[in-house]
Amino acid sequence: MIQEPEASEPEAVRRGADGAESSRANRGWWDRNADDYQVEHGTFLGDDRFVWGPEGLDEVEAELLGPPERLAGRDVLELGAGAAQCSRWLTAQGARPVALDISHHQLQHALRIGGSFPLVCADACALPFADGSFDLACSAYGALPFVAEPVTVLREVRRVLRPGGRLVFSVTHPIRWAFPDEPGPEGLTVSASYFDRTPYVEQDDTGRAVYVEHHRTLGDRVRDVVAGGFRLVDLVEPEWPAWNTSEWGGWSPLRGNLLPGTAVFVCERD
Repeated sequence: MIQEPEASEPEAVRRGADGAESSRANRGWWDRNADDYQVEHGTFLGDDRFVWGPEGLDEVEAELLGPPERLAGRDVLELGAGAAQCSRWLTAQGARPVALDISHHQLQHALRIGGSFPLVCADACALPFADGSFDLACSAYGALPFVAEPVTVLREVRRVLRPGGRLVFSVTHPIRWAFPDEPGPEGLTVSASYFDRTPYVEQDDTGRAVYVEHHRTLGDRVRDVVAGGFRLVDLVEPEWPAWNTSEWGGWSPLRGNLLPGTAVFVCERD
C-alpha cells in the first residue's frame, strides 16, 4: 500500500498579507478546522449562549446590545457567526437575526444545531444586504481580527444599519500581541513590539498563507471605528471571573488576572 506523505505543520511568520490572501487563507482554515473548533469550544460556548470572549462575559449580564427585553422585533446581523450560538440566543429574545460567516463548514454546524434564522455564507468586506437592513450588528471574535481592511468592514456594517443602529464587536485585546500566545508563565513576558502591525501568518512549505490575523493597536481600533462612520460609546475590557477555570489557547486564569485578553467596542451610527 502506498502511504500518502504526512502534511507538514504550517510555519508561523510575521509578514504582509493583503485582503485577498487573508480572505482566502481564513476561509480555508475555518473550513478545515470547524469540526475541531466546535468539539473543543462548543461546550463553553453552548448552543444558545451569547458569550463575548474566553473570559465568559455573557450578553445576559453585559447588555451591550441593550436590555434583552428591547431586542424583540429587532433585525440583527451577526458577523463571523460560526455555529450561530449568538443568533440562537437573540432569537430566544424575540429578535430577528441573520448569521453570516465566511466559512461554509462553520455554518454547517449552525445547521446541525438548528434554528429558524437565515444563514449566509459571505465575506464581511462585501455584505450582500441592502442599505438600512438592520437595527443592530454584533460580532464576537468574528471577521474583524482576520481582515486586512477593517475600515471596509465597518463601512459595510454602517451601510446596512439603520440610522441610530448599534454595532458591538469583540477582538483580542491589542496588548496581547506583545506577549507570547501561551497560557502559562511563559506568556507573561513581552516578546514583541506592541507597535509592530505586521500580520501573523501561518504558511505552508510553498509560502502560501493558510491562516492570517491582523494586529491593530488600541488607538488604531478607535480610529478605525471613527473612519467607519461610527461613534465609540464604550470600550469594555472584561476581567477574568473567579468561576472561569478553563484555558482557551493563550487565555487562562493566570494571564487573565494580570492582563486584558479581550476588547469589546460598543459603537453607534448617527
